[in-house]
Amino acid sequence: MGARTAGARLEERWRDILSVHARTMCEIDRALHPHGLGASDFEVLDLLVAEGAEAGDRCRVQNLVGRVHLSQSALSRLIARLEKDGLVQRSMCAEDRRGVYVTLTPRGRDLHAEILPLQRAALARALGDDEGPRP
Repeated sequence: MGARTAGARLEERWRDILSVHARTMCEIDRALHPHGLGASDFEVLDLLVAEGAEAGDRCRVQNLVGRVHLSQSALSRLIARLEKDGLVQRSMCAEDRRGVYVTLTPRGRDLHAEILPLQRAALARALGDDEGPRP
């Protein structure tokens, strides 16, 4: 009986996590939709800002795979869409011909800066941050 109760509690915690994740993603999607982006699009731009600063303004796609909750093929399609929209640029890795670098364009960097406060406010609403958004 105790193991079943522990299992039920674990399952309930898991469902709570999924619920918070779904609500948060929807909140971010709603906030960013007028700008033509969704939560996953923003996540990639945000990671590129963070990773790019450390890596000379570019990031290997492989470094994003484990940090974005998308399959590698879905991430590749997302990056292709961002490139088509002029927000990122892809280039081949000279050291490893299988590798691909992604770089934010000036337009991508400007859009990220513009919508960062919207994403942070959506996070604050969804996660109940009483202090409000902090860029």
